[in-house]
Amino acid sequence: MEIKLKKYDAYKDSGVEWLGEIPEGWELTRLGTRFEERRTKVSDKDYEPLSVTKNGILPQLDNAAKSNDGDNRKLVKKGDFVINSRSDRKGSSGISDRDGSVSLINIVIEPKNFNPAYCNYLLKSQMFVEEYYRMGHGIVADLWTTRYDEMKAILIGVPSLPEQNSIAKFLDNKTAKIDQAISIKQKQIQLLKERRQILIHKAVTQGINPNVKLKDSGVEWIGEIPEHWEVKKLKNFVRIKGGFAFDSSKFKDEGVQIIKIANTYMNKLCLDRQPTFVDSSCLDSHKDWIVSKNDILMSLTGTLGKKDYGFAILIDTEEHFLLNQRVAKIEVKDGFEASYILNILHSDMYLNQLYMLPSGTKQANLSNDNVINIKVAFPNNKIERESILGYINKTNSKISTVISLKEKEIEKLKDYKTSLINSVVTGKVRIS
Repeated sequence: MEIKLKKYDAYKDSGVEWLGEIPEGWELTRLGTRFEERRTKVSDKDYEPLSVTKNGILPQLDNAAKSNDGDNRKLVKKGDFVINSRSDRKGSSGISDRDGSVSLINIVIEPKNFNPAYCNYLLKSQMFVEEYYRMGHGIVADLWTTRYDEMKAILIGVPSLPEQNSIAKFLDNKTAKIDQAISIKQKQIQLLKERRQILIHKAVTQGINPNVKLKDSGVEWIGEIPEHWEVKKLKNFVRIKGGFAFDSSKFKDEGVQIIKIANTYMNKLCLDRQPTFVDSSCLDSHKDWIVSKNDILMSLTGTLGKKDYGFAILIDTEEHFLLNQRVAKIEVKDGFEASYILNILHSDMYLNQLYMLPSGTKQANLSNDNVINIKVAFPNNKIERESILGYINKTNSKISTVISLKEKEIEKLKDYKTSLINSVVTGKVRIS
C-alpha cells in the first residue's frame, strides 16, 4: 500500500527540530497567530458534555471521570480544536464536530483561516504531539502539563488554504484505505480467535475421534459427548482456595509480587499491570497463599455482561507469588493434567455456565463453590486426554502464529499511516 510521493522544488530551514526544512512557499509562524483561545465558561446543562480522547472529540463517555464542574466548564464550538493540557503523549485531541462543553483541563482553540480537516491532521500528528509534550512542564509521567501560553509559541509550517484543502482531501482518502485494511485484518484475527474457541470446545466435549459414538450429556451447554465419557463437577479434579486481603499500607516498590485481578487479564499473566509488592518475609507468614508453578489462577470479580472475569491462567514459571483477594488458586489433584483442566476452563462448555452464575446489578462476583461445582465433560482415559491436549496445543500454535503475523501487519500499517501524515503535514513530501 506504500504511496510514492515527490518532494517540493525548494525548501527553507524552519530553525526548529520537529519541523526541519519546510517548503519554500509555506509560511513559518507561531501557532498563536493562527488560533484564538476560547475560555468561555458554561454549564453542562446548556452545552452537551464532551470527552477528549485519542480518537477525537466525542459525546461524554460512560466511563469518563465525573466531577462537580457542571457549571464550570469550557465552551466548545463546532470546528474548534480541543486538546488535553495533561500532555501524556496519547494524542487526546481533535476538531469538534458539534457545540458542547469540556473540562477545564482542556485547551480549546478556534482556527483562523485553516481547513479544519488539515488542522486536525497537523495538530494530531505524532510529531506535533511530541513537540506539544516537550513544550510543557511538571513532573514527568505524573503531573506534566502544557498551558496555552506554551502551546501558542510552537512554530508551525502553514501552506496556502487551497493546498491545505488538497492535503486534507488526500489524507482523508489514503488514511481511509489504510484504516479499511487494518479493519479487515482485525476482523480476520477475531474470526481466528472464534475458530480457536470452537475447536477447543469441540475437543474437550467430543474428543478428536470423528467416528466416536455420542450420547446426550444431559447438560444444555455441553451437548453430546462420547459414550465412554462422563459428566462430572470440576471439584472431582481440583481443589480451590481464595486469595488473601493484603493490607495496602504494607505495599512496597519491590519484594514478592501479589497477583491481583488485573494480572490475570485476558487469560494471560500480566505482571506489568498495576504491579504490587509486599516484603519477601510474607512468603513465610502467608504460606497458604503462595502461588507456584502449575497452579491455575482465576479472576472472580468483574462487570456483569462484559465477560471480563473468569480469566484463567496456568503459572509456568519457577518464580513464587502471593495471591490477592478475589483471585482463586486452583490446584489440580494427582492423576490429572493442569494443562487439560486449563483448556476446560477456557472452553464455552465451562464459560457459558460460569457467566450465568453471578447476581447483582453491576458487579459480578464468583464464589469458590461457583467455580468448582460447574459440570464438565471428561474422559477418564489419561492417554486420550494427552492426545486431545496434543491436538489443542498444535491447533493453538498454528492459529497463534497466523494471528501474530496479522498483528505485525497491522502495526506496520499503523506505523505507515503515522509516517505518511507526519511527512505530508510537515511538507517533507508533496501530494501532487
